[in-house]
Amino acid sequence: MSSSLTARHCPGPLPAAAAPRREFMRLGLAGFTSLSLPQLLRMKAQAAAPENSSGERTAVIMVWQPGGCSHIDTYDPKPESGSEYRGPFGLIDTAIPGMQFTELLPLQAKIADRFTVLRSMRQTAAGHPAGSMQMLSGDPDKRDKPRPRYPDWMSVASYLRAQQGTRSNPLPPYIGINPPTQYNGPAYLGDAWSPFSVTGDPSLPDFKIPNIGLADQNEVQRIGRRSTLRQRLDNLDRTFDRLGELDALDQFEQQAMTLLTSDQTKQAFDLTQEDEQTRERYGKNSWGQQLLMARRLVEAGVDVVTTSLRGPLCGRVQNWDDHAVNHHVFDALRFRANAYDQAVTALIEDIYERGLDQRVLVVVTGEFGRTPKISQAASTGAGNASAPAGTQQPGRDHWPRAFSNIWAGGGIRTGGFIGATDRRGEDSIERICSAEDFLATIYHHLGIDSAKTVIEDFNGRPTPIVNGGTPIPELLRQG
Repeated sequence: MSSSLTARHCPGPLPAAAAPRREFMRLGLAGFTSLSLPQLLRMKAQAAAPENSSGERTAVIMVWQPGGCSHIDTYDPKPESGSEYRGPFGLIDTAIPGMQFTELLPLQAKIADRFTVLRSMRQTAAGHPAGSMQMLSGDPDKRDKPRPRYPDWMSVASYLRAQQGTRSNPLPPYIGINPPTQYNGPAYLGDAWSPFSVTGDPSLPDFKIPNIGLADQNEVQRIGRRSTLRQRLDNLDRTFDRLGELDALDQFEQQAMTLLTSDQTKQAFDLTQEDEQTRERYGKNSWGQQLLMARRLVEAGVDVVTTSLRGPLCGRVQNWDDHAVNHHVFDALRFRANAYDQAVTALIEDIYERGLDQRVLVVVTGEFGRTPKISQAASTGAGNASAPAGTQQPGRDHWPRAFSNIWAGGGIRTGGFIGATDRRGEDSIERICSAEDFLATIYHHLGIDSAKTVIEDFNGRPTPIVNGGTPIPELLRQG
């Protein structure tokens, strides 16, 4: 392994901070005065999304595995690589002849004809921050940085679609359900293009999202009285408003009130609208209900939904960063496998069964894979999937040279895999795909030509949304 990609021990992506389960919307009425006029003007019209050949708006659900999933122990097993590499898991056949997963993914194996495994992903950054920034924003820098230099694809897509015209849907075009936010963001686009963020555990019986679909008219009136925006604008002489900017602000205020009072927004987030059988099929846990909510949101017209599979279901350190100091890697994979396999399987099945498979693309990925060679180190603490402190246990470290992700829906031809890694899973050797290719493929599905699209940065310089890369042909819409 080259020195620039040397795997290292690290605490991994930090677990989500202890935050209130109920988070107020980032851009509610109370936040109007914190936004600049240009930000408000850019947001005055929510996106009219590009359409596919059938006339339907396209959408993307990205399921993020923070810390990086071991490709060797899931989608790209290497049974003949030797005991130092292969791990303890047996192989199972899938719905595609000749394609095998490990025994951790029996449900996904049964529906392997409904998704495609990209086995030859590669990026060049060994750290979580830089690796995440490469995959989410295309930043080629291998160095870890405290904040992103470039906006992530989700913010870019939301921004670009908003330039195309208005739409009547009161739901925000970009929503994150416990989203990946640690190493990504809107950067020079500004906070106006961050996701509408939903946090907490949607499997809890009393889970609610405040400021969405308020039914109490007294509460609606109280919020209206607290809004100072219109009062301030009414004190201005509108004869100086040559560009109609104040009218635009009025319109934005009305859109926010619609979000607060619309039954449509309330129903889109309300998982109790689903029958119990469906909720059980996804799994009555945080991950299952996050993915169910994601399906409901794209069905209701949201363009981009992101969600992170992190937290207690991952094990002691609450992410997929399975260094030996963090987790017993194989115990950790067993610990999270059932919830992961069930939730992803249900989401993919639902996308097809509900007729969303042509317009909704589902992508499941992390920032990199894990080292094919198993390491040994002393645990730093006891917990789920980790032995008491000081106990020697196996782990796998960071590995950006080869990893897997899965793709479903989006009108793509599914069933089988793209590319290959070498005998030990150390290097992508066939149909190698970069982070830039990954991003170009997502943009293509959303109707955005990443090769020709630029956005001005803080200094007004036109900046490409992806620095190179081409859409992966096998992952493009058929017909």
